[in-house]
Amino acid sequence: MDSTESEKELKGILETCRVLAVVGMSRDSGKAAGRVPRYLASRGYAVIPVNPNARHIDGLKAYPSLKEVEKTLDAVVIFRPSREVMKHVREAVARKESRGDLRVVWMQEGIRDDEAARLAEEHGLVVVQDRCMAKEHARFFRRSGK
Repeated sequence: MDSTESEKELKGILETCRVLAVVGMSRDSGKAAGRVPRYLASRGYAVIPVNPNARHIDGLKAYPSLKEVEKTLDAVVIFRPSREVMKHVREAVARKESRGDLRVVWMQEGIRDDEAARLAEEHGLVVVQDRCMAKEHARFFRRSGK
């Protein structure tokens, strides 16, 4: 999120992006890819698992790819290795072009791909890289209970 790293912009993303497709969501609550989406769901976010190796995660239907998700999405949260990010960003761009429903691509802590970020930004998506959405949420809304 080099281009939108201001505190106000981060907080705005967390306030307005309420429907999240979580690419790489895990059934294992011990992994960040399981813990973070569960935290976000407990704070009122609609979490949609995207994982080709699962049919359901936490009772939620899991989708094999972004293009299969029926609901209107605000953001894609990526829990995949950096070397795999471009594939998912291309899917996000294709979805934005065809459905117009995505605004943000969020790469979780430890995940970064500057080339993919440029592609997303060129197509009007806001990009956050190498930040934990749960940590950022807790930092901004710890006292407010949002």
